Amino acid sequence: MKFLAVLMLSLLPVWSQAVEVGERLAPWTLLDQFDQAYTLDDQAQILLVARSMDAAKWVDTALQGQPKGYLESRRGVFVADIQRMPRLIAKLFAVPAMQSYNYRVMLDRDARVAPRYPGPVDKVLWLQLDNGKLVAQREYSSGAELRQALEQVKP
Repeated sequence: MKFLAVLMLSLLPVWSQAVEVGERLAPWTLLDQFDQAYTLDDQAQILLVARSMDAAKWVDTALQGQPKGYLESRRGVFVADIQRMPRLIAKLFAVPAMQSYNYRVMLDRDARVAPRYPGPVDKVLWLQLDNGKLVAQREYSSGAELRQALEQVKP
């Protein structure tokens, strides 16, 4: 019984942070792959969250061949949860590789942002925003699906 109580109490912060449709997203600030700060504001209309390397690869696949600023022109923001990645690997290999991308990647190194938006680890979470409020939520399990969805958004 004690175990169940401890488990429930440990999950309470996750549940309390989860945002629901109609709620305003709390602002946050993360650094991108160039150590440039970005703060979520009311201008963002799409928030893409990847919790795994596979999900991040689907975002990369969806954005391959697109011009620089493609995601930003659709008022999109991409957050990659890299807290499980060893810091040395991130510093020496992963982040430098991301610097060749033609889009910004907000790096959630300490799991401060991604846990606010629960979803499957193996999918890209798409949060549709309107003036800072969550209006819809979708999940994508392939780069092709995500690319098609992004093409439907007018810049």
